[in-house]
Amino acid sequence: MNIIFSMLLLSMFSPIWPLGTNPVLGDPFIIVNKENNKAVFIDEGEIQYVFPISTGKEPELTPEGKFTVVVKAKNPYYRRKDIQGGDPENPLGTRWIGFDARETDGRIYGLHGTNNEQSIGKYVTEGCIRFHPESIEWLYDQVPLGTKVLVVKTTLSFEELARQEGAVSAETLSP
Repeated sequence: MNIIFSMLLLSMFSPIWPLGTNPVLGDPFIIVNKENNKAVFIDEGEIQYVFPISTGKEPELTPEGKFTVVVKAKNPYYRRKDIQGGDPENPLGTRWIGFDARETDGRIYGLHGTNNEQSIGKYVTEGCIRFHPESIEWLYDQVPLGTKVLVVKTTLSFEELARQEGAVSAETLSP
């Protein structure tokens, strides 16, 4: 019992613990911008990669706000149409990174792959954030549970958003 309590206590002070304030400079952080259908991955205080994505076919379908990654799955099951993970007909692709938008459990809203790459860059989803398969597979390996995901619709640059959120320092960005 003492060991379990100690592990729980240690995990609560982890920089990526979902209940803590994130991001702390250096923590992984994802920003999604519905304005231009792009997402950015930030790690070690620097923007690592910018991805083209797809978001909701109606603006309100993809929720905006700061959320926490609470579920990750390889070859996710598509509940809506009862399609098994790994099936080429599965629109979720091979990876699911679920976050807690609208007080959900990470199984409703998420970042995922696709079986329809021509849809990337368009407003076509039911609310999730769709990536090219190779992009989500790479991102999946970089993102631990507890990572914060900021979803916005803005004309601000990723650099400005990252600075506002404390995900990068002012010194790492050009003026």
